[in-house]
Amino acid sequence: MNRPRLLISAAHKSSGKTMLAIGLARALADQGSAVQTFKKGPDYIDPMWLARASRRPCYNLDPQLMHDDEIGSLFAGHAGAADISLVEGNKGLYDGLALDGSNSNAALARRLDMPVLLVIDARGMTRGIAPLILGYQAFERDVRIGGVILNQLGGTRHEAKLRAVIEHYTDVPVLGAVQQDQRLRVIERHLGLLPTAQVGDADRRVHEIAAAVAAQVDLARVRALAQTAARLVAAPPAASGAVAPRVRIGIARDEAFGFYYPDDLQALEAAGATLVAIDTLRDTRLPALDGLFIGGGFPETFMSQLEANGAMRAAIGAAVGAGLPTYAECGGLMYLARSIRWNGKVSQMVGAIPGDVVMRERPVGRGYVRLAETADHPWPMPSMGLDAAPPCLGHEFHHSELVDLDPGLRSAYAVERGHGVDGRRDGLVVNNLLASYAHLRGTGGNRWPARFVAFVRQVADRRRTANTLDAQRAQPTFDQGTVTC
Repeated sequence: MNRPRLLISAAHKSSGKTMLAIGLARALADQGSAVQTFKKGPDYIDPMWLARASRRPCYNLDPQLMHDDEIGSLFAGHAGAADISLVEGNKGLYDGLALDGSNSNAALARRLDMPVLLVIDARGMTRGIAPLILGYQAFERDVRIGGVILNQLGGTRHEAKLRAVIEHYTDVPVLGAVQQDQRLRVIERHLGLLPTAQVGDADRRVHEIAAAVAAQVDLARVRALAQTAARLVAAPPAASGAVAPRVRIGIARDEAFGFYYPDDLQALEAAGATLVAIDTLRDTRLPALDGLFIGGGFPETFMSQLEANGAMRAAIGAAVGAGLPTYAECGGLMYLARSIRWNGKVSQMVGAIPGDVVMRERPVGRGYVRLAETADHPWPMPSMGLDAAPPCLGHEFHHSELVDLDPGLRSAYAVERGHGVDGRRDGLVVNNLLASYAHLRGTGGNRWPARFVAFVRQVADRRRTANTLDAQRAQPTFDQGTVTC
């Protein structure tokens, strides 16, 4: 299928490509196109904004955590239902962990056969922009830079000089020139942009960004560039297995918690989970559930509100204590601890984890992680014909750490790369709770959604069996006319 697509990348990070990607997604959608967005690498917050702009879920493409065929299949599956697909890169075009560039943005552009729209922060630049563009073209000649957008311009005179230089020295067309504008900013925090749920006027901001981009970028030429992408070959859909009884899994979805990958949520549903939204800030009780998932977020920002909702904290604490299968990542782990200390204040949390959270000024754990499962991992092993689980890959980014932790607490992972809880272990296990600083993806052989659902179903089946036996024991029996209970 011939699906228009392009990679929006930059010469270096903080060039403004996220704002331009948001603006392009909404501006193209406002023209009536079905726009599918993707984000390269591990990221939760940028995809929230891209999804808000395109009005469709944004999916992450991560060469570090996904096999090559998984990237192709995920991309083709969603791009095939759209008129145009925009992939926002991370960092610079040629940046990546591998020395050979095999996991760079440029490599992703080659893998998906996409032209590149290069965003250049042109502050303080005039004639020097020419060797920059020429160098990016020459560095890997099979990467096709189809156009540039000049960003952070100082005025029309600055724009005219840059256009003249680029036209004289290069063959790369300028598809847009965006002036410095405070409206093209979204409030930032230590993890980057604020999540959309924490910005009360997110839709207005997206509208303003789109209006500014539409006025200063040639959308028709952007469409034309995307249409130069070659035919996209989609992998056949995977065959679905036998359908098992569905289980109800609560998922914390509110301002404090919202870090979830859409494809992982879809994998939970495909494995047989019905996802039930839980609001930890406003709900006062848990509905009937077989399991609970509390993802990442910013519980420290809402720690007063979380503490004030004592009814929900008590309900979750009682459920975990009673053995409700629960999975928590990063922010979820923090919420389940005894307390959070930040900026001189301490707020009480759920208390299911015997430890306290302290926020630090600098990141405690940051980057990709590699974990080895221990014998204490509670979820059943997938039937892969292996004696042991393969290494578990994920990522972490947290400014918090656990202190005064019960030294006898079991852990599901030994840390081979990363920090986790203390540099040696991650994945704390309490009853049927697994709580880690690592964020997992259900890719690269790590089928955690299916394993978690299987565990939830296993516990639910045991509970139903036990309840049936208890009910049978409670039935009266008749012996020679005497009733005994």
